Amino acid sequence: MANNRSGGRSSGAFDNMKYEVAREVGVNLKEGYNGDITSREAGKIGGTIVKKVFSSFREQNPQA
Repeated sequence: MANNRSGGRSSGAFDNMKYEVAREVGVNLKEGYNGDITSREAGKIGGTIVKKVFSSFREQNPQA
């Protein structure tokens, strides 16, 4: 299992982004356990988050 510094808890900002993206891509994500979503649905959420983070980085750092 992955080791994270937050002791198993996601930050509030990340949770907000996760639920916002889930709504955008049409995935019914609920608080708590989401083991019933498919790998494809989880990948849509994760992939969209990565795209948004990189886009935000590029806007803030155009020379990168």
